[in-house]
Amino acid sequence: MPYNKQDPGKALAKGNWRTEIIAGLIGYLTTVYIVVVNGSILSEAGISIESGMMATILASFVGTLFMGLYAKLPLILIPGMGINALFAYSIVEGTGLSFQEGLAVVIVASVLFLITAFSRLGLILKEAIPNSLKHAITVGLGFFLILIGLEKSGLVVSGEHTIIAIGDFTSPTVMVSLLTLFLAIFLFMKNVPANFLITMISGTVLAYLFGILHKGASAVDVNAQELVFIPAFTAFDELSFWLAVFPLAMILIFENMGLLHGQLDMLKRENRYEKAYRVTAFSSLTCAFLGTSPTVSAAENAAVIASNGKTGKVAITASLLFLATIFIIPWISIIPNTAISPILIIVGMLMAQNIRHIYLDDLSEAVPAFLIAVMIPFTYSIADGMAFGFIAYPIVKLALGKQKELPFALVIISSLFLFDFLMKIIGF
Repeated sequence: MPYNKQDPGKALAKGNWRTEIIAGLIGYLTTVYIVVVNGSILSEAGISIESGMMATILASFVGTLFMGLYAKLPLILIPGMGINALFAYSIVEGTGLSFQEGLAVVIVASVLFLITAFSRLGLILKEAIPNSLKHAITVGLGFFLILIGLEKSGLVVSGEHTIIAIGDFTSPTVMVSLLTLFLAIFLFMKNVPANFLITMISGTVLAYLFGILHKGASAVDVNAQELVFIPAFTAFDELSFWLAVFPLAMILIFENMGLLHGQLDMLKRENRYEKAYRVTAFSSLTCAFLGTSPTVSAAENAAVIASNGKTGKVAITASLLFLATIFIIPWISIIPNTAISPILIIVGMLMAQNIRHIYLDDLSEAVPAFLIAVMIPFTYSIADGMAFGFIAYPIVKLALGKQKELPFALVIISSLFLFDFLMKIIGF
């Protein structure tokens, strides 16, 4: 296993600049796609794609830098996939709020997130969630990364008569993806230093040789006035505003809780949870003024950990690279999906190994856990996948007469997830 199996204190002491910088570079390269993707999604909410890209760069820079300086952890913060869609399509377009009013929703939701991060409420919520559900979130995220990797590589596609089907193995894209995947597996199993970085470089060269390497994007060009946004609270007294706040706050609190638990467990540094949680809450708040949906701890951080990234040097490196993206977008955007997808697949497999920590013999723990693990990739939503398991947990416990094992806080959380589902059913 490439990440720590030894004493975390000794492993941490062995961290060096070369390893940390390489891990930061790998983390950056596996997450930099968010700049274009998030910018495109934000443009659907009423701003230019250039402004959206710049907001994404700045938010990722600020959040990741604070993670490195304050929490001293090798974790990258980027606008969350799913959360950005919720912001653009549900909060802004769906409720008729303006982009600036949507940012006000982000502020209120982030303040609620901050309250849990800087009070005992956060610890109460963390302790109320059973370990089986925490591990299930990590497993679900692993399967989610595998699915994304398979999709990016072209190994699975939308089927004509099925939801997904195997890709066309005669396609140059699929052939390059397979060659890069086999190379990645070989380098990973041999524990070659910087194996993920070598995989990306080799995958890019292969794409060029097969003639599928596309031209990079143009540089970002925005006015200085578009770097800072002023949220508008004009809809503060409307029901639609608060119905938008609730699901966003729920997702920020519990998605980050699940992500951080899994990542810090891989790092063997769960004692840093409180600081990491506070950084993610603060970063979410800054996003409202930078003009983007909130950041989360990137699922791709598992690639950083698998690359032996251990300290805040990794995050500082990645944050500076994000800032430099303003100038190097044409070169970074050359890296094809076929060079990134094998890394996502391998990292997903590592995360899915957490299934061994779930007590499969106890159905009251296993059933809700499996719902989370399966529904995260199948719904293509971390938040919705979590909701299925959290709602099912008290139902299963009650059915088996184990209601005494239900913490009151967990019942409240499950009820809130159920309430959110009901609001979706009736059209809010």
